[in-house]
Amino acid sequence: MRWWIALVLGLFLCGAADAQTDVSAQQKVDQLVDLLQDPDVQSLLRSNDRTRSQPNEPSVSGHGIAAWETRLRAHIDEIAKAVPRIPSDIAAAALRTRADAISHGYAPVFIIFGGLLAVGLVAEWLYRSRRQATDGVMARFAPIAIFAVTMAIIFFAIEWPPLARIVLLVYLTAFVFYRLAAVLVDVAAGARLRGRAKLLLGAIIFGVAGAFVGPSIGIPTSTTQAISYLLSVFVLLCAVEAIWSAFGFSRVGKTVRSGALLVIWIFWSLDFMSLFWLGVYILVLPGLLRAAGTIAAAASARSSSSLKGILVVRGVRAIVVGLAIGWLALVWKMNPDGLGHDNATVTSVFYGLLKSVVVLLLADLIWQLAKEWIDRKLSESSNLAGLPAVDAARRARFRTLLPIFRNALAVVVIVVTALMVLAELGVEIGPLIAGAGIFGVALGFGSQTLVKDVISGVFYMLDDAFRVGEYIQAKNYKGTVEGFSLRSVRLRHHRGPVYTVPFGELGAVENMSRDWGVVKFRISVGYDTDIEKARKLTKKIGASLMEDPELGPLFIEPLKMKGLEEFGDYGLVLSFGMTLKPSPMQSFIRRRANLLLREVFTANGIEFATPSVQVGSGDNGAAEAAAAISAVRAQEAKNASSAPS
Repeated sequence: MRWWIALVLGLFLCGAADAQTDVSAQQKVDQLVDLLQDPDVQSLLRSNDRTRSQPNEPSVSGHGIAAWETRLRAHIDEIAKAVPRIPSDIAAAALRTRADAISHGYAPVFIIFGGLLAVGLVAEWLYRSRRQATDGVMARFAPIAIFAVTMAIIFFAIEWPPLARIVLLVYLTAFVFYRLAAVLVDVAAGARLRGRAKLLLGAIIFGVAGAFVGPSIGIPTSTTQAISYLLSVFVLLCAVEAIWSAFGFSRVGKTVRSGALLVIWIFWSLDFMSLFWLGVYILVLPGLLRAAGTIAAAASARSSSSLKGILVVRGVRAIVVGLAIGWLALVWKMNPDGLGHDNATVTSVFYGLLKSVVVLLLADLIWQLAKEWIDRKLSESSNLAGLPAVDAARRARFRTLLPIFRNALAVVVIVVTALMVLAELGVEIGPLIAGAGIFGVALGFGSQTLVKDVISGVFYMLDDAFRVGEYIQAKNYKGTVEGFSLRSVRLRHHRGPVYTVPFGELGAVENMSRDWGVVKFRISVGYDTDIEKARKLTKKIGASLMEDPELGPLFIEPLKMKGLEEFGDYGLVLSFGMTLKPSPMQSFIRRRANLLLREVFTANGIEFATPSVQVGSGDNGAAEAAAAISAVRAQEAKNASSAPS
């Protein structure tokens, strides 16, 4: 990029030329204009410019490093010879531009430029004075847009002289771009860095403008390149000073970054434009991407964690990286004399790397959007309070499947992205896919248990056998489902231990938290118990449980006495039952009902059956006693086996 001419030098010399207002100087200018309009003089000037801009270079046969070294040596010699001519060439160009404007009846370019700036600033001031002040990035751009539109209307409404038209267009555009860049710096940069950043941006932007103007106003190419080198040294020194003064890096970090800047400047000086821009991006792009994300989030007024915020921030960053990649490709194409351009393999790898970066950007954007959507759905699914049973079941289903889907999506994105990157780098992915298939078959035979676990898990999910938060029992494992992986389920036992069970080991699953559950239990009372009285008391207990603010919402049907189940050895066996919603509280409700039944039955004179033994004298009495003891033990064993868990 050899096109940095300092705006200050050009405008200063134009102003110096304007100061020649005496009669003798005006006569000399008129004579110069007459000479410049002579066809022979114009032909001679064009011939001299071509000779000076394209000096004789020694012919070098062949290609490669030798030819590049010869071109570089000739180029450095040309730049060194052009440095002493910088003042005279700029003064001649300034006089030429002034004479062109005066010969068409206009004021000097310097005065016209200042007048246009003044008109634009007045229009901007009127806009600011009539509009209520607002915060935000877009509100800062609006006055600059008014300024630019006003100057554009005046510029295109007047037929300017040829040289003045080019100078005004380029420098007015540069001034607008500088103001836009200054707004972005104010938003993204810290207070210590803003002044230095604006200085560097001003030098670069107006230097680029000078490079565009130089050939049009007659400045030789070698002189333009010499000014570019001098300005590049100034930019390098300013950047190094900013690293050591405005950043809080360690001494080693500052030294490394300063050395990197020096290496990048050497790449530019040696015409390694691709390496130069690559070094610039490595050094500047991370901070530029953070600044672009900050500006995009501030301009869109969206949270960076929302879907739209991610789309805006990541999209802006992708655009910045895409522009950088496009510029790298353009620089590589427009610099055919650089090293490596003659090698087709190097060129193919270079373009493949650029395309791979685009693929990685798209993959990152897709993954971030999908991940944010899944995380948001998981957050919504965790709140089941006050929802109907159907909606609660659907959210529980989401909470079960979405983590598995997220893991599977991550694997798919990584694999597809890797294959696309390899394809862009020139690697044949067909044999890789075929080899991966063969390897997969071999891996499947060698890890049948793993494959069994994964496939079993897929079918468990398709059958909706259990969900996160449900209490299940499978073989000797039981507990609340806490989460899944691709091959196992994590169960939390009610006493605290966690089981990680492979899907292939589950077998038949008993889901004790799905839809509803019936809790049944039995109580033995005396033979003289009033059954109808016991039923009414049970009904009252069921009503009181339904009215409990904590337990009532868990009931589908209240506690009821089913009736007389059987005649026991020592009393009547009554059966009780209630229908509850899926909840870990079912055992607690059963224990609470047992306690209430004991209290109410005891208070109302209903006695519970107790084993009794009659002991008599003689052999017959001993036999009867032994038989009674055996009956008691048999009844206890029967009650223990029929008791609910």
